[in-house]
Amino acid sequence: MASKRKSRTVSKPVIAVSDEDIERLKERLPCRNKQLSLLLSLFGQANLPTYPSIFIYGHSATGKSLVINSVLRTLQLPHAFINCVECQTQRSLCESILNQIAEVEPCSENNFEVFSRCESMNDFVRLLKGVVKEKNQENQTIYIVLDKAERLRNMEGNVLPAFLRLAELSGCSVCVILISQISWEKFRCGTGFLEPLVLHFPDYTKDELLTIVSRDCPSDYPVEFYRSYANLLMSVFYMACRDLNEIRHLAQLNFPKYIEPINKSEATTKDIHKLWRNIEPHLKKALQTVYLREITSAQWEEYQQTGDSSQPVMLSSRAFVELPFYSKFLLIASYLASYNPVKSDRRFFSKHHGKVQKSKVARKKETSHQLLGPKPFPLDRLMAIFYSIVDARVAPTANVFSQISSLITLRLLSCVGHDDQLDTPKYKCTVSLDFIRGISRTVNFEIVRYLYDFAV
Repeated sequence: MASKRKSRTVSKPVIAVSDEDIERLKERLPCRNKQLSLLLSLFGQANLPTYPSIFIYGHSATGKSLVINSVLRTLQLPHAFINCVECQTQRSLCESILNQIAEVEPCSENNFEVFSRCESMNDFVRLLKGVVKEKNQENQTIYIVLDKAERLRNMEGNVLPAFLRLAELSGCSVCVILISQISWEKFRCGTGFLEPLVLHFPDYTKDELLTIVSRDCPSDYPVEFYRSYANLLMSVFYMACRDLNEIRHLAQLNFPKYIEPINKSEATTKDIHKLWRNIEPHLKKALQTVYLREITSAQWEEYQQTGDSSQPVMLSSRAFVELPFYSKFLLIASYLASYNPVKSDRRFFSKHHGKVQKSKVARKKETSHQLLGPKPFPLDRLMAIFYSIVDARVAPTANVFSQISSLITLRLLSCVGHDDQLDTPKYKCTVSLDFIRGISRTVNFEIVRYLYDFAV
């Protein structure tokens, strides 16, 4: 047995990091030289052991997954790269790791069979030993990368400690790399943890973002021209957004509008001020939709070409909160109670209110209630208006009153008065006219007809 093990050691190739590989990695991974050098020093050669567990954290779009994947692929190191979002259970996670290490891909030809059924961490450790022996990798480090590792906290309590001690439990040369957007302190939930080597990927600076975004320059334009465009883009979006993926998406989405005067022969690549005046209003429009995907890129381009100052329907709809059906009517009733005088309730909500006339002199003296702001109202007036405007019969149950508390929590209503006035609480509506008109449209209620300032 010893002689066989020795012959395997001699026949195993040693993969060293060449200068060409390092230069290739630096070219592909800009602004990450410090993290790249540290990882290369940790990985070393393929036949040498490395740190048993490494924890890499940082915000999204900071190059964590890309750097690890590029290093492992460039150096041709045996590895398994797993996205924990795709593995909801311990079994699917372990089986996915074993499939990649054993180079087994479930497909229709093999009836989607996995390498082996794995029900527990004990089975995983045992099967991992068998795979390493079968693949003749006993003297070579195997890397298991778990991206979105914060999902491991939702699995069984022994999963995370077992992965941190996988090299010790299996007796193999295994390095487990955990990639997450949260810090390591959020993972500690008990004892028995093997502290991993923690490596932080900081956010890109503004100059680094410009360097990376400039690499997306189209071949028809010089790099300096695209870099100046990216610098103008960053002057608008940098305070609100520092996500690399989002900035690259915005740069590619708005670049056709930036070069529109050039395509029309109205400017050249040197007329930066003219190009800026053309793109500035469109960038301010795009600033309202950062991180949102309410419309597609094609719809956004069409919206830019129209030159309409109003927002698209899908963009303006986000100003309204999704509320239950009766909560919408409660909010409408509260707005009517806040901006209508008490004497007008009979006119708007009573069937037999008689003829009401307003003299021109009195109407001139009255100040608009919209300008005066919301007035407080008691609960019984709110409920009276509510039962008048809602179509169906609604019993005064605890469910209806609990929705008033929900509106206060959402700060759509505010409770005014002293705390000791428990018998007669008073409220005030805090939403704007545009907001309540949008809410009213969702329930087919014309609120303007019931407002004292707009009634004829």
